Amino acid sequence: MKVLNLMKTSVGGAWALRQMKELVRLGVEVHAVLPDRGPLYAAYVESGIQVHLLAADFPLLKPWLLATRLKTLRNLVVDLQPDIVHSHFVGTTLSMRLALRRDPYLPRIFQVPGPLHLEQALFRWGEIATARSNDFWIGTCSATRRRYLQSGIPAQRLFLCFYGTYPELFLQREVKGKLRAELGLAEDIPIVGMVAFMYKPKRIMGKRRGVKGHEDLIDAVALAALKVPELNVVFVGGAWGCAHDYEKTIRRYADERIPGRAHFLGTRNDVAALYADFDLAVHPSHSENLGGAGESLLMGIPTIASDVGGFPDIVIPGKTGWLVPPEKPALLADAIVRALSHRDEGRRLAANGREWVKEHCDVRRTARQVFDVYQTVLGACVS
Repeated sequence: MKVLNLMKTSVGGAWALRQMKELVRLGVEVHAVLPDRGPLYAAYVESGIQVHLLAADFPLLKPWLLATRLKTLRNLVVDLQPDIVHSHFVGTTLSMRLALRRDPYLPRIFQVPGPLHLEQALFRWGEIATARSNDFWIGTCSATRRRYLQSGIPAQRLFLCFYGTYPELFLQREVKGKLRAELGLAEDIPIVGMVAFMYKPKRIMGKRRGVKGHEDLIDAVALAALKVPELNVVFVGGAWGCAHDYEKTIRRYADERIPGRAHFLGTRNDVAALYADFDLAVHPSHSENLGGAGESLLMGIPTIASDVGGFPDIVIPGKTGWLVPPEKPALLADAIVRALSHRDEGRRLAANGREWVKEHCDVRRTARQVFDVYQTVLGACVS
């Protein structure tokens, strides 16, 4: 089985890389389109993935590039003759469908990285309208799959497979103290932590705040500190792409709202060691897939998340963590105070969450599910 994967970046998307790596181990001949030799390029090659360098993302802001990109992608497919084309982003999906619109038989899969584009009617309609009978979708959270069902996509063309990780990378308990020593915070100072890149607000979708909810957490900490006076918050993750001005805006906002309480660590490669000193992990996204909730739960850290997207799949109230409505800092503050006031409950929920993630989000399991989807799709297109 030969599968061509379309990626718009060689910087992010490690979740797709992990999946491809395991599919290689399952005997799939995996090819990947990357735009350049970015940071993850070597990892693709070392994983046995055959890489093709070309830009496959839909050039929304540079439409004059579209014809050339479609022709280049179409020529690659003709030369390679894959059994399936598998796209991992909205933009690469649009390019795939337009480039291959005259081929009604080659199966095409869109593994949807998150529900954001489905939450706006125009973008949802635009994506679905380009699909044909040989198009299939893999939702990577239950909310995404429901959105497509509600939009009229037949259930037999829809699948559900989480993007997985390697649990063993997080299961080993890190020694506490590294983060507190770095910041000069005593062991009894409560730390709320957030791990996420900073994405500029998607103003084209009417958003004024960043999709990850950094501003909301700052507001929530300002309120929670009225009841937890020594509360500190740590932000791990810098600007994504060209969002450096937005990062500066976030830092200024924190200085104004919670002076002296916020610590910005930028992008780090020692996240697991930092998690060890969190008393509480918060994922306040406005739209999300599973996000980083799996990592915080694997680390055994009590976890709060927004009630959006894939978070309810993994952060289950009363079982693995706490959910709060998105964009509601006051309610988030209440949840933070409760979690810090009920440490035993938080540890119990986090322990349950660790077991849940180990069982359902191991990439060796999720890649096998994708392999089964491939066989189902191939059978459907043959029949």
